[in-house]
Amino acid sequence: MTQVLFHLAFPVKDIPSTKKFYIDGLGCLGGRETDRCIILSLYGHQLVAHVVAELPPPQKGIYPRHFGLVFQSEANWLTLLERIHEKRLPFFQRPKVRFPDTSLEHRTFFLADPSDNLLEFKYYRLESAIFGETNFPQIGDPEPMSLMQKS
Repeated sequence: MTQVLFHLAFPVKDIPSTKKFYIDGLGCLGGRETDRCIILSLYGHQLVAHVVAELPPPQKGIYPRHFGLVFQSEANWLTLLERIHEKRLPFFQRPKVRFPDTSLEHRTFFLADPSDNLLEFKYYRLESAIFGETNFPQIGDPEPMSLMQKS
């Protein structure tokens, strides 16, 4: 089977702050670059940051929009967490355990890049929780009513 890479394009305010966060901070590899765009490798997946004239407004919470990685090794998740502490990247949501003592238990944290894009990094205790465990309806954190869409 051929390896498939994930691709994500997202808006940023400028290239210098994007490089500082993603390359210097997270350890991404930089690729092709112009003054309006940069290609980044995030653990082998392609991110393309595009400078826009006007960024979307920052979210008040982690929903609905964020992206990130699911680590299959707790050691690798902890290594990234250690790097984030060393590089002093600010947390949007500090590391925590969701759904403790259940088959959905996972460790997670969120960062916000300089353009207010949210990134989540998580590790599931049981691999079956990544796409399985469909008998459990819980997904993510409950949102306060003030942030939910009103019908």
